[in-house]
Amino acid sequence: MVSFILSGNTSDFITCHDSVTLDLNKNYEAALLSLDTYNSIPNITVNKNNIFTYSTDDGKTWKTITLNTGAYELQAINNEIKRQIITNGDDESAFNLSANISRLTSIVNIENPSYKIDFSVDYSIGSVLGFNKVTISHGYNESSNIVNIMQVNSILVNIDIIMGSYVNGSQSPTLYSFYPNVSPGYKIVERPNPSLIYFPLSRHDISRMRVWLTDQNGTLIDLRGETVTMRIHVRETKPEHDILKELLNISKIISKYNI
Repeated sequence: MVSFILSGNTSDFITCHDSVTLDLNKNYEAALLSLDTYNSIPNITVNKNNIFTYSTDDGKTWKTITLNTGAYELQAINNEIKRQIITNGDDESAFNLSANISRLTSIVNIENPSYKIDFSVDYSIGSVLGFNKVTISHGYNESSNIVNIMQVNSILVNIDIIMGSYVNGSQSPTLYSFYPNVSPGYKIVERPNPSLIYFPLSRHDISRMRVWLTDQNGTLIDLRGETVTMRIHVRETKPEHDILKELLNISKIISKYNI
């Protein structure tokens, strides 16, 4: 049995070890022991969903606010837009962004009758807020869709030395999957629970291993330069007769105690 610590500062990296070749006459399997990084996964990204366009003169002219790439909660989006509106010399109280908790939608109240917001532009933040490609005006405006503030539903840990794993019905080198249980900016300390899940190795030469983290759609996770460190455990696969012996012993225990 042996364990390896693999580390990189991107979501797709390769590690090399000196001549790690396993016994060709034996079979082996691997499991994830731990994964550590920081939750820096952005939900607002440049050239994707970071543009807020508004008008102060009932749609005659338009101004554009650009949000930097980052992990924003709804209130943080509201605060940043208002900050930039003030910088532009406009009325930051003209509108307010909030959440409808029961419906999981967002609400934009536009207080000033001459203000409008255009969510139909390219890379609009409207998709994050649950709005279709529409222009909204004075009054109460609720999004048609659920807020899409958390776009990563699951993080898949992939490593190119295993087989026997399937994602959506297709073979995949996915060793483990999880969702961060901490807020943006906090450290992710992931430990498989309640037990390790082993997958058979696809080769005996593991001196070079590639690791990559994706979301549920197979898209690489943007770690924004944060270091990810993971530890894997490699062990010899138990022969079938040993497994049968263990199952027989379990069966005897169950029979003895009438479980």
